[in-house]
Amino acid sequence: MIESTKNTTVKRVARLKQRPEREETGLALMEGPQVVRELITHAATTVEELFFTSDGFERHPELAEAATAAGIDVEFVTDAVLSAMADTRTPQGVLAVAHQTPVRLREALPEGTRLVAILDEVRDPGNAGAVIRAADAAGADVVILTGSSVDPYNPKVVRATTGSLFHLSIVTGVTLEAVASEVRAAGIALLAADMHGDALPGLRDALLAPTAWLFGNEAHGLSDAARRLADRTVAVPIYGSAESLNLATAAAVCLYASAFAQRA
Repeated sequence: MIESTKNTTVKRVARLKQRPEREETGLALMEGPQVVRELITHAATTVEELFFTSDGFERHPELAEAATAAGIDVEFVTDAVLSAMADTRTPQGVLAVAHQTPVRLREALPEGTRLVAILDEVRDPGNAGAVIRAADAAGADVVILTGSSVDPYNPKVVRATTGSLFHLSIVTGVTLEAVASEVRAAGIALLAADMHGDALPGLRDALLAPTAWLFGNEAHGLSDAARRLADRTVAVPIYGSAESLNLATAAAVCLYASAFAQRA
């Protein structure tokens, strides 16, 4: 058992809370039973280290059993040590270190791709994670983060995805121009979500085709240049008195509109 917060392993794992360390090592923190459960189920080969407190081990024996079955060694730590390594203030007794698995843009758009979510300059970890989760739920094939969008392996993003990060392809480090070019080459329509676009309910036929939805920054939306790259600009209508929808909610509506149309 690791008992000292000054242990070299503890310090090394804790540094993964910082983006430069994640980029240098290609590793990321995976916190909490739900995220670790999905990690072991869908990406067990990426797990580098797995840590439990005694209480976490007792509360989630199925995780330990799944780890053992996958050939993953379990390391026990004290509550203080797990707190030092974790990004959350109240970690839930289990934490893993895993290799990141980003996909190259061209490899992420094979023949048959039907639904794509593109996040351009999206900075908020909670929003990014919620969009990844919504994309997964709607049956999307890939999520692409362009420009200076938040790192999808930021611990807050990982937690917000509740494991969806391991269910679909993730692309990072690409320009929106490159994405637009590859999307068109793959025969996928590029629709920009923007409050000044055509009303979403009137676009059923357009949504039947393979679709890539483009979502912009939480505060400023899409730039003029980004909107010009799209085949069409689409708005989610507001029928009540709300001033607007937040990014994650609007993204979920758009992604499900395509999912419903394509499965009708």
